[in-house]
Amino acid sequence: MARTLNEKIGIIGAGKIGAAIARGIVRAGLARPEQIMASDVSKPLRQALAAELGVEATPSNLKLCDFADIVVLAVKPQVIDSVVKEIAKKVGRTKLVVSVAAGVPLARLEKNLAKSARVVRVMPNIPCVVGAGASGYAGGTSAEAADLEKVGAILNSFGVGLPLEEKYLDAVTGLSGSGPAYVFLFIESLADGGVQVGLSRDVALKLALQTVFGAARMALESGKHLGELRDEVTSPGGTTIAGLYALEKGRLRGTVMEAVLQATRRSQELGKGQA
Repeated sequence: MARTLNEKIGIIGAGKIGAAIARGIVRAGLARPEQIMASDVSKPLRQALAAELGVEATPSNLKLCDFADIVVLAVKPQVIDSVVKEIAKKVGRTKLVVSVAAGVPLARLEKNLAKSARVVRVMPNIPCVVGAGASGYAGGTSAEAADLEKVGAILNSFGVGLPLEEKYLDAVTGLSGSGPAYVFLFIESLADGGVQVGLSRDVALKLALQTVFGAARMALESGKHLGELRDEVTSPGGTTIAGLYALEKGRLRGTVMEAVLQATRRSQELGKGQA
């Protein structure tokens, strides 16, 4: 039987990520709707989430903190400081604070909370909205092993969550945080190639999408090395090796690696407050 949480969970921010977290928790049976409350300044977002999941929604972050044992900060980095300062007294040392604000370091969060506050920082990615997220998370100075276990359970309810040292979260941002955009571009390029050789746009896109989905599923489920899987598709002197040769000539591998590197560096800059 999958584990369940006894704690009440409050989610500040009912946008895409906040709603995805609530949706994952409820659909996985990790907590019941009555154990969850969301807050947001947007009435339409509050109403939509309450109607979909049966959770309570409020415009008050302070009311949410009175309710919750675990407070999830699903707000933009630009407003995270003001939100943390607003709830600091309500959170105290007893409630677990989980931040999904991109690029905001633990030290910055802890500075605005009570001494010894329990904080966990998470870097999720946008596929969490379809229950297929890839997240990294790290605990602050006072976070306990049980806190990290609970956060891991929440993240695994809508994808995969991996515990890491905080110094690696910028790399997670560069890889899985920004990675969906790289994959979307690759799918679009694959479909464009199909159109170039005579397929209709609709057919080319459907084939490209299913090909990427199928390849990812094979890689996840087979347990084989990616090189071994690639070799299984690549016959000597055949079509696939001709295509792979073109990709290597175009430096696909190095270009993708550079994209992850540049996105990681930018995440580091944003974490330091650089515009």
